[in-house]
Amino acid sequence: MRADRLLALLLLLQNRGRMSAPELAEELEVSVRTVYRDAEALAASGVPVYAERGPAGGFRLLDGYRTRLTGLTDDEADSLALAGMPTAAAELGLGAELATAQLKLAAALPAGLGERSRRIQERFHLDATAWFRTAEPAPLLAQVADAVWRRRLLRAHYRRWGGETQRVLHPLGLVLKAGNWYLVASASADGVVRTYRVSRFLELTVTQEESAGRPEGFDLAAYWEEASRGLEARVLRGTARLRVSPAGLRLLPALFGAAGDRAVAGAGDADADGWAEVDLDVEELRVAVADILRLGLEAEVLGPPELREEMTRCVTGLAQRYA
Repeated sequence: MRADRLLALLLLLQNRGRMSAPELAEELEVSVRTVYRDAEALAASGVPVYAERGPAGGFRLLDGYRTRLTGLTDDEADSLALAGMPTAAAELGLGAELATAQLKLAAALPAGLGERSRRIQERFHLDATAWFRTAEPAPLLAQVADAVWRRRLLRAHYRRWGGETQRVLHPLGLVLKAGNWYLVASASADGVVRTYRVSRFLELTVTQEESAGRPEGFDLAAYWEEASRGLEARVLRGTARLRVSPAGLRLLPALFGAAGDRAVAGAGDADADGWAEVDLDVEELRVAVADILRLGLEAEVLGPPELREEMTRCVTGLAQRYA
């Protein structure tokens, strides 16, 4: 809306001082021509905004002028929980609200504190996506978020590993993990709280008349921590005994995360060549072989016997293929 944009322009000039038309256009995501029209509209409404020509020119407010239009709307207040995560806010449809809320907060701060806040914003950035990966597309994320905000039931068509299913869900919260979004919800059928990967929703309907229930005392952060530990325990079913080189020891945390950290922490004494034996938590046999192969020649599987046999079969086949 134009009124929101005019307020954003006013707050930008108040918080940052003189800004050129191209700078304002970039911040507001509009054309330079629109910036000039908006500045004229502000001036016509009585706001003392001035244009200064020349290489160091731009728009500025009359010295000492400050607006008191700094109240937050409901959506802007909601968006503050995502401060520092502009990408996540944009994915949830709150990008513009977050930007405006931050401008209003900065305008309400004394000059010194406002400058410190802006300096921190310029120097710290959170990127939630893991290295060398792109976030999964989640085209229905906005609908899921809408149901979470308004506590509405979700009628969902969901794709899981064993096939597709239809469920009525009571949304409890959204979690952003390594660039991917997850919905925590209880199912109407059994009341069990589960985690759903948002990218796997095939079709959603947000009910307008039915309110979603919420277990008394439910804590999203506590649930997620417990569920994460449970998932790791279910997935990491076995332990591989490896002999690894010094380079392999350095690779373990990067390739295996927390499991790699634990393996390095419990490593035995190194031999004369610097190789050491470690115990690495691994998934099922097929997955474990693929994972350990990433260590290349920097590791040797010592046990269990079935894992060593499968590694032998795999590397023999590779040698024959590339011979």
